[in-house]
Amino acid sequence: MQKNRRKIIVMSLVAFFLGLSSFSVAWAEEYDAMKGVNHTDVIFDMRDGIPKMAAVHMQLLHETYKNLTAMKKNPVFVVVFMASAVKLVSSDQSGFNAEEQKYLKEIASTISMMSKDGIDFEVCLAAVNYLGLDPASIQSEMKHVPNGWISEIGYQARGYTLVPIY
Repeated sequence: MQKNRRKIIVMSLVAFFLGLSSFSVAWAEEYDAMKGVNHTDVIFDMRDGIPKMAAVHMQLLHETYKNLTAMKKNPVFVVVFMASAVKLVSSDQSGFNAEEQKYLKEIASTISMMSKDGIDFEVCLAAVNYLGLDPASIQSEMKHVPNGWISEIGYQARGYTLVPIY
């Protein structure tokens, strides 16, 4: 039952993502909420530790950044990996089956592309240590922060919008 629910959610997100990428820049005019918005500072709280779902989320996040850039909304994105999601950005792939490892590679590739586009990444060392991961195993694009919550508090205090990805 739970597995079927996950499949439906993943398929819905994939369909949404594919549909999202087919829109043009004129799409921005369809958002009343974006009228008068000149910049978008966002912090994403990434706690989705399911490889397949997280891969879809990361692609959608990247597409959102590109859309906001095309809309001239000057996006500044920071993605903080916390909880079990830190396992997704570690080179230690023990505990993941072959299919999940395929998604881990996709996530790593997407993060590399996003980083080149100017998106910043942080990883919560409290979670890394709690889960027994070696901090040196974390993907190189990740800035190590002692506590992801403190990072999120700081960004929000500076006016960043919080978007949870659970």
